[in-house]
Amino acid sequence: MDKKTQFHIWYALAALFGIVLLQFALTQMEQVQVLPYSDFKKLAAEGKVGDLTVTEHYIRGKLTEAQPPKDFVTTRVEPAVADELEKLGVTFSGGTESSLLRDILSWIVPVVVFFGLWMLVFRKIAEKQGLGGGFMTIGKSRAKVFVEKDTKVTFADVAGVDEAKAELIEIVNFLKDPQSYGRLGAHMPKGILLVGPPGTGKTLLARAVAGEANVPFFSISGSEFVELFVGVGAARVRDLFEQARAAAPAIIFIDELDALGRARGAFPLSGGHDEKEQTLNQLLAELDGFDPTSGLVLLAATNRPEILDPALLRAGRFDRQVLVDRPDRVGRVQILNVHLKKAKLAPGVQPDDIAALTPGFTGADLANLVNEATLLATRRNAPAVTMEDFTAAIERIVAGLEKRNRLLNPQERKVVAHHEIGHALVALTLPGTETVHKVSIIPRGIGSLGYTIQRPTEDRYLMTRGELENRMAVLLGGRAAERLIFDELSTGAADDLAKATDIARSMVTRFGMDEGLGQVALDEAPSTFLGVQAPQFGMTRRYSEQTARDIDEAVKRLVEQAFQRATDILQQRRTTLERMAARLLETETLTGADLKALLEDGPPREAGQLRAI
Repeated sequence: MDKKTQFHIWYALAALFGIVLLQFALTQMEQVQVLPYSDFKKLAAEGKVGDLTVTEHYIRGKLTEAQPPKDFVTTRVEPAVADELEKLGVTFSGGTESSLLRDILSWIVPVVVFFGLWMLVFRKIAEKQGLGGGFMTIGKSRAKVFVEKDTKVTFADVAGVDEAKAELIEIVNFLKDPQSYGRLGAHMPKGILLVGPPGTGKTLLARAVAGEANVPFFSISGSEFVELFVGVGAARVRDLFEQARAAAPAIIFIDELDALGRARGAFPLSGGHDEKEQTLNQLLAELDGFDPTSGLVLLAATNRPEILDPALLRAGRFDRQVLVDRPDRVGRVQILNVHLKKAKLAPGVQPDDIAALTPGFTGADLANLVNEATLLATRRNAPAVTMEDFTAAIERIVAGLEKRNRLLNPQERKVVAHHEIGHALVALTLPGTETVHKVSIIPRGIGSLGYTIQRPTEDRYLMTRGELENRMAVLLGGRAAERLIFDELSTGAADDLAKATDIARSMVTRFGMDEGLGQVALDEAPSTFLGVQAPQFGMTRRYSEQTARDIDEAVKRLVEQAFQRATDILQQRRTTLERMAARLLETETLTGADLKALLEDGPPREAGQLRAI
């Protein structure tokens, strides 16, 4: 029996009970005779009444002259008033004012006022706690429902992630024309997980799906399931899927899935959280209950797939994992073409030139770059955005904001100038290193007293041992210049030392590039799938103390060799080093072209020793 049938049966029973009660009251009223008070006094004087019961307002009794005796009731009148009226010989009756409504209101009004104030206070507290519309809506889904006209984003607005877009276009086509896609027996995937670094366009892709699919699109963040009260998360999961099934075909999008789907029991040091596990269990149960023919698709996005529960990632739940990675050079050009539509560019500004200077930038980074360059051009009242504005914007994003008010004493400026030229000169000398774009001794960011910007000319995915050694030598070039010129070492090379040591340790323990230790991977690769290394807890060492000593010695040897190599290069080019440092102290900034001109003004160099800028 469904809920509606039960509801109608209770209504019928209540109506029947009311009819019986009303009939009983009418019958009782017919059996009791109502007498005027004047008639009662006459009958009482004649002795025709008996079994009297006197209350505050009424007198009840029996008429003894009737056979059988009949009940009566009369309303009392004040004796003085009754005597006066009796002398006049009129028929009179008493009456009472009804106080039922007053009695009811005296109880109900305070209760209603108190309850209203309580609900108002609770609603305010609930809004501050992020619980939404009040107590009765805590277990309701807070998903936002979009349709095509709401998002105003289509696949034409998404660029640089062609493979991921192709996967989602297929889902949209499946929703629009399930018969064509199912003609060979295939069914639509239950779930699609978008994984990738922050800022690569996962949420934008989901919004584009909403704009293209022309079906209801339920969008919610993973953190909105877990609330203050136990059981709320699981209730919201149930309510979300019930709404989606009622509106099928539809798409459910859960952003930041890692807030909801963290692996159970994987982080014992962080403490337990039964509420999150209940919510995750309910999500797993709902995914198992999917009907592939119902036209319901679950989309989710995360930038931390390594911490998700394995039960979420098995086949039959999230059938597809789509990588939304950082764009390559072609993808960056496509993304820039989208964002540059609203910018007024000067002649000669080409998206390909900007893309060449921005390897590793995500879609969000490129959008921010275009905005920063436009703001810089606006700030100097320029008629259009030039390439110099984009270069300055890249420096601001990469190196930080200029700190021209941070004054250095003359000796510190000389040390910083020779340090930065040391980096640049070693990079210009060694083959296979990244192009030197600019050198500056203007402080930037929090702790940078100077900087050397190197940008690769192409996207690279593999590096050889020689290229890694060259990179270490470039990192240690600043420290080598300080030792060579001032015969002192400063704290300015702390970050360079850390990076060079990390490269050397990876060469020894992960890449098997040390001849003494052999072709062995001694350490597990850190979890850097999406660009950010996750903290490692409880890692066990899988080698002996002697091997650990050999590793330390090999790392030290590689760093020392790189330092000595940088020192030898700078010793051979000491005159050029000092000339470049002097010019840098004068101008505070040298571009790649300036460095090339200073090199050409120097003494002849060995053939092939200096690579082209």
